[in-house]
Amino acid sequence: MKRYSSRLTTRNMRALLFLVGAIFWLGASFGDAFGQEYSPALSAGYEPSTLAASSANREQPLETRLAVASALAETAEAGDDIDSDPLEAFNEKMFWFNREVLDRFLLKPAATAWDFVIPDPVQRGIYNIFDNLAVVRRVVNNALQLKFTGAATEVARFTINSTVGLVGFFDVAKDGFGIQQRDEDTGQTFGVWGVGPGPYLILPFLPPLTIRDGIGYAFDTAMTPYIYFIPWYANAGLTVTSTVNERSLNLETFERVAESTIDLYGAVRNAYLQRRAAAIRQ
Repeated sequence: MKRYSSRLTTRNMRALLFLVGAIFWLGASFGDAFGQEYSPALSAGYEPSTLAASSANREQPLETRLAVASALAETAEAGDDIDSDPLEAFNEKMFWFNREVLDRFLLKPAATAWDFVIPDPVQRGIYNIFDNLAVVRRVVNNALQLKFTGAATEVARFTINSTVGLVGFFDVAKDGFGIQQRDEDTGQTFGVWGVGPGPYLILPFLPPLTIRDGIGYAFDTAMTPYIYFIPWYANAGLTVTSTVNERSLNLETFERVAESTIDLYGAVRNAYLQRRAAAIRQ
């Protein structure tokens, strides 16, 4: 009997870990195709943030973001071959799986329930808290790109928002002092250093990536401070909360993007590659 209970417990733990991992990576997918904060994106379907050239564009209407994406395509350098997709057949299958299976049956239902229970201002505050905790990634990568003003700006934003902004719930630095975020990540840093992007790639549970950005993503994840100081189950709970919360903030926008786009896979790929190329040139 004890042996059976032990096996059952082990199986339950594995199932729980798989569920948490699925939600975590799917959430990351929903934030990176259109928005490079490693929060909800379009690997699984649609992340309007990817259409933004910077984090400030998240406050703009969807039509403006689409115009930004078009402008990025027109200003892409000759060397930026966004139409090259040697893994397209594989990527499209993974894109369908992430969107039609993981998001449809797991993330979207959870986000819909969350949106019904949690008021929008609270959802935005939760998003701000997790965004505030990504300060290490932004400071380090600003410094590695010799953008020392950006690094200092991020330190100032973190200080203000962590104190006056109640541990980041309110973005007082932006709303009260006009201090905009200077978002940089390791994939951008590699690009600034001259590392090529490599093929575009979509994998189950993961965000849209290139080989370069995939390696950078691992470094960025390692720069999340709280994962080293809390138990794994608390970290898992925070990850699920962040992922579901951000998906709930974009329920209607995701639907509009999906309904108005004929080739969703191509739109996500091109928006991601254009935005990344533009971010590296800034």
